[in-house]
Amino acid sequence: MCQMSVMLEKVDQSEELLTENASTLEVKEDVVEISSLFDPPLVVKGVKVVRIDFMNNKVFLANR
Repeated sequence: MCQMSVMLEKVDQSEELLTENASTLEVKEDVVEISSLFDPPLVVKGVKVVRIDFMNNKVFLANR
């Protein structure tokens, strides 16, 4: 399987791991909902997807 890690980029350019093994990421109006196979969904408010690194299986989010 090809699951992704979801990272939050902070203002100081550091990164925080939000979750590993994400299987679904859904961008909704004001939230991003991240699902994995064994954990309950994680809902993150006030963020946007800024880049996806397919080679390293990472999705990067940043505050709006």
